[in-house]
Amino acid sequence: MKTKLLFLMTIFCVMVGFSQKAELKAADKALKSGDTASAKASLDGIEGMMSGADEKVQADYYFMRGKVYADLANKGDNSAFNEAATSFQKVLDLEANGKKKYTDETSQRVAALSADLVNSAVEDNGNKKFEEASDKLYMSYKISPADTVYLYYAASSAVNGGHYDKALGYYEELMDVGYDGSGTVYKATNVANGQVEEMDKTQRDLMIKSGAYKDPIDEKTPSKQAEIVKNMALIYTQTGQDEKALEAFSKARKSNPDDVNLVLNEANLHFKLGDKDKFKMLMSEAAAMEPNNPDLQYNIGVINMQQGNIEEARKAYRKAIEINPGYVNAQLNLSTTYVDEGNAFIDEMNSLGNSKADIARYDELKKQKDDLFREGATILEEGLKTNPGNQSVLTQLKNIYGALGDTENFMKVKKLLGE
Repeated sequence: MKTKLLFLMTIFCVMVGFSQKAELKAADKALKSGDTASAKASLDGIEGMMSGADEKVQADYYFMRGKVYADLANKGDNSAFNEAATSFQKVLDLEANGKKKYTDETSQRVAALSADLVNSAVEDNGNKKFEEASDKLYMSYKISPADTVYLYYAASSAVNGGHYDKALGYYEELMDVGYDGSGTVYKATNVANGQVEEMDKTQRDLMIKSGAYKDPIDEKTPSKQAEIVKNMALIYTQTGQDEKALEAFSKARKSNPDDVNLVLNEANLHFKLGDKDKFKMLMSEAAAMEPNNPDLQYNIGVINMQQGNIEEARKAYRKAIEINPGYVNAQLNLSTTYVDEGNAFIDEMNSLGNSKADIARYDELKKQKDDLFREGATILEEGLKTNPGNQSVLTQLKNIYGALGDTENFMKVKKLLGE
């Protein structure tokens, strides 16, 4: 009885092995004929048998599975990339300590798969499908961990799409693996057309020796660590992780002490946390770093305006205009600070009654409001000297004159607007 049972088990194993080989052959034949769906169906039929199969059969199966899913990915099935990569990695693991029947070809296919992923990610980025691009770039990095630049690009795509938690995870992984991002770009001048072209070092050196290129240049690219830490700080701020943000800003500024925007962003965070003294100190530091940068002065004005520091905002806007007399946005914002201050009187004016005291108070508030509006108008009239015909300046000026009831100037500006 025991002998009979063993005989039946042997027969069963032979039948299973025959079935596996038959389905693998069927999958191979279908794939070669372009019928990827049938190839996949053949593999699905024996998937449950793989756990008990020997390593040789498993290697056959996963190699075929990798090819099938790679073909599906090339035909537009983005979900197939991961299945192909997982299958090929399984082949490499199975053959790591034994006969390497598929290892070389699998390695080549993995490299091709990685390239396909990157190309697909580039297309996704171009179509603003940033999360899909990020996922593909990260998968490419996992396929080829030595290519850490793909992890860097995965983080960048996630940031572009506003997927900050995902980007932060990638940035943290970059820091864990010690990613630097610096390197060397090899260039030379094409003798035939005079264009400077970029290529790998071996090719460049060969071209120089051939005489087809001249003037070799080795161009160093800077480390990306400062940028990574800066982005991490901004994401921490965006997601409300203030303490981590402050720590990241500290690291970022040590790595990149001349980055004024880092100082401004850290200053804004300190204001948010209620540390106004630190805020003012950092704003002064930023202004001292680039005293003749009109954009910096404008940004300082914007931040102070957002935080309600109107006099500091005006000072910065005036400085920006002093440096660049044609700075339209600074002119508009400076004018707006006076209009907004004047508008603040309107609620109280509307709440007053008809008593003698109320009428006197109304006249007092109206004069203050109108004086502020006129100050805003004067700034814009001055701005028209450097930006005559600017539609934004004219439109804001028209609105101010309308609010003042200055019909003459209101009509004059309407005419300039072509209304």
